[in-house]
Amino acid sequence: MPDRQETFSRLPLFAALQPAEREQVAAMAGERSFAAGETLFYEGSPCEGLYILASGAAKIVKTSSSGREIMLAVDRAPATVAEVPLFDGGPYPATVVAIEDVNAYVLHKDDFRRFCREHPDVALKMLAVVGRRLRILVSLVESVTFGSVRQRLARALIEFMEVAGSEEFVLPVTHEELAFRLGTVREVVSRNLGRFQAEGILRLNKRDVVVLDAAALRAEAETEY
Repeated sequence: MPDRQETFSRLPLFAALQPAEREQVAAMAGERSFAAGETLFYEGSPCEGLYILASGAAKIVKTSSSGREIMLAVDRAPATVAEVPLFDGGPYPATVVAIEDVNAYVLHKDDFRRFCREHPDVALKMLAVVGRRLRILVSLVESVTFGSVRQRLARALIEFMEVAGSEEFVLPVTHEELAFRLGTVREVVSRNLGRFQAEGILRLNKRDVVVLDAAALRAEAETEY
């Protein structure tokens, strides 16, 4: 398990706290471990608290009544997950699944709310995190509603590249999962990835991706609404 204090100090949510304050909130959190493919929590289940990814990565997905999934985001440690229900008191609005082995801390909602009352700046920072998630969701709605599959795929690849912090990365999802996110089918995703490779924009080896021309990929992602 990664060092508890180091994990909390790397989170924007808690980075501005004094060391003693950060130590206080870190001590409240319990430890959890999840294997790749294991679910951290399910959409609709009661909110237990704030999940803090200390290592690994997880995907956030919504599931329709027919069982179809759409991936909303991929979070890589260090990151917080499940902020919204801490404020509105509702259940988890989405399912979170580990896509790598995950070590996490769970800060119970009552402990977190009490800490926020004592440290209002933390609540304000949490609102900033929620705001960023809202922007991502708005962008996702635009992506699915407007533009071609090729443009939507380019945007997703750019997001994965930025999350990885490198032009060389491993696709965090399968082609089928990516297709669900883009509102299409796996064959169309695979075909367009092949076209990007044939055009020299990227190189693929199974799920290993090397972006050879980031400027061209970003140009593909631009869409006029």
